Amino acid sequence: MKSNELATEIKELNLTYLMLAQQMVMADKDTAIFRLGISKDVADVLEVLTPGQILKLSNSNMMLCRIRFDDNLVFGLLVNYSKGKAMVQSHAAILMAGQPAEEIS
Repeated sequence: MKSNELATEIKELNLTYLMLAQQMVMADKDTAIFRLGISKDVADVLEVLTPGQILKLSNSNMMLCRIRFDDNLVFGLLVNYSKGKAMVQSHAAILMAGQPAEEIS
C-alpha cells in the first residue's frame, strides 16, 4: 500500500471513529466513556463537536483511535479463547476497565 493510500485510509478511519464515538456519547455518555476508554472531559468535547469540526479533526494522517490492549494478557484473552466467549470477554472488559482513561493534554 502506498503512503498516500495509507493516509487516505487513516483519514477515513478517523472520520468513522469520531462519528461513532460522538454517537455513542450522545446515546449514553457513561457507557461510551467506559467502552471508548476516554475521560469525561474528552466525552464532553466529542459531544459538542459540529460535523465540520469532526471533518477537520479526521483530516489528519495520524490515527485518532488506538488499540487499548497494551497488556499482553488482555490481548491474549481476546484472540485465543476457545470456549466460554462471554466469560473471556467479561474478564477482558474488567481488566481494561482498570486502565486509566485517555485525557486531553
